[in-house]
Amino acid sequence: MASKKIITVFGATGAQGGSVADTFLTDLRLKDDWTVRAVTRDTTKESSKKLEAKGAEVVAADINDKASLVKAMSGAHAVFAVTNYWEKMDARLEVKQGKDLVDAAKETGVQQFIWSSLLNITKLSNGKLSNVYHFDSKADVEDYAREVGIPATFFLPGFYMSNVPGGMFRPSPPDNNWTLSFPITPNASIPVFDTDDTGKFIKAAVLNRDKLLGKRIYGATEYMTPAEMVEGFKKVFPEAGKTATYYQLAPETFKDALKSMGMPDFAALEMLENFLLFDQFGYYGGASLDETHALVEDKLTTWTEFIKNSPKFPADLK
Repeated sequence: MASKKIITVFGATGAQGGSVADTFLTDLRLKDDWTVRAVTRDTTKESSKKLEAKGAEVVAADINDKASLVKAMSGAHAVFAVTNYWEKMDARLEVKQGKDLVDAAKETGVQQFIWSSLLNITKLSNGKLSNVYHFDSKADVEDYAREVGIPATFFLPGFYMSNVPGGMFRPSPPDNNWTLSFPITPNASIPVFDTDDTGKFIKAAVLNRDKLLGKRIYGATEYMTPAEMVEGFKKVFPEAGKTATYYQLAPETFKDALKSMGMPDFAALEMLENFLLFDQFGYYGGASLDETHALVEDKLTTWTEFIKNSPKFPADLK
């Protein structure tokens, strides 16, 4: 029997990487053909041990140490690479980390480098929205991977559904009516995404490798408006939903709320422009999800399914 191919998964104990690792360890079409090399900073923590118990090869690597990246990718057929801008909020650092990942993939002869990317919003908006650093930095790495010429596929995750319950969708005083609040119009188009679905998209990427080299995968279930998100809430929680509503925040109010929670001024502006993107240029620049969906075999999580099971909503919510 042919030996299994290795997929090196960075961020294997995080949201995106964790889903990828779990999918390749459990999916019937993948588990017999692939070995998961799960990369984490700390192999002794509980989440790392759980991966090992499921059958993953758990290895330590530091994303700021290129030599450790090369070691983690050695012998791998595919790599899923993701970085965390919000850990340091330093775009230049994220670009360096991403380029080191690309260089390590080239050095080790990886056959499919799957980069968790996003669009360059400064370019998309012709400079109007020039502060969405966590998009632009990932796009810079995508550009670099294309320039270097490694065999790569680019996964662009949508707007995390997990961002919404609790902070952005919660009871609002004085009447405690459930209110969804964004600084965008009720009809803005949002590509919603459950991070637990990441593995479903990456499964499609490896099963359709030749077709997807140099291509983008748009990681979203569907486009939804804020108004439709509220309607979904009403269906899942009809009692609480009787008075549920959408409230469009003024831009300055949104920024001030973020700053009051300790977010630096530049990051609050970054988040505001991230939202304005939905209304003005489109999260994916107007791209259709159809081509991606045609390749994804597994059912993607809907907004109503997600909120029904979200631990951020009270267990007794009706």
